[in-house]
Amino acid sequence: MNITVCVRRVPDTETRIKIAPDGKGIDPTGVKFVLNPYDEFAVEEALRLKEQAGQGTLTAVTLGGEAAKETLRTVLAMGADQAVLLKGEPSFDGLGTAEILAEYLKDRPLDLVFFGKQAIDDDNMQVPAMVAELLELPCVTVVVELQRKDGVWHAKREVEGGHEIVEFTTPAVIAAQKGLNEPRYPSLKGIMAAKKKPLEEVEVGTAESRVVLERLTPPPERKGPVFIGEGPEAVSELVRRLREEAKVL
Repeated sequence: MNITVCVRRVPDTETRIKIAPDGKGIDPTGVKFVLNPYDEFAVEEALRLKEQAGQGTLTAVTLGGEAAKETLRTVLAMGADQAVLLKGEPSFDGLGTAEILAEYLKDRPLDLVFFGKQAIDDDNMQVPAMVAELLELPCVTVVVELQRKDGVWHAKREVEGGHEIVEFTTPAVIAAQKGLNEPRYPSLKGIMAAKKKPLEEVEVGTAESRVVLERLTPPPERKGPVFIGEGPEAVSELVRRLREEAKVL
């Protein structure tokens, strides 16, 4: 079984983000970057499937600069066999990223291509489906359960108000949702082994962007609490404010 998992380097959710002076990005000073949390579920599921098959190759791929190697080393430490850095500049356009990934993947032997359902920095949730469309492969998103029965794959995916079960055949693209599994932590042995695993670099240049980022602005500061009184006497004033100011009644 040949599996590719596409991952992304993102700021840690616990990091305090500051907008860069030019207003078109974040200030990377002091920012900790990590493997995208949704990608962790994708990596874990890919590892489990490879282990169940007993053979095959798991390749981690990312698009980015030199710093993205750290993210790939994390995936290698978790158990991937090899990694590929598509060395270039990502764009804010998901289609530009998808085009570069699809161009690389189209000539590779593929059974499954895994993604996290979305990256937590831009939350676009576009690239997995776009890559699948460009490669003309079936795509299943927000997957919370994955099984193979009698040569046919079955996926449970989240939909509004419940779940839906879909069937598909490989090769295919899977976008993992939280709950699909419990990602493993890289072991010390895995971290040491990752240093010796192959990490290929492929120059791809800057992803084409059809989207222009004008500026980033921080969210407005939250207003402090407002005390309108105590006891039954405050009820009428509370109702008035909810109706006339908050407009929720």
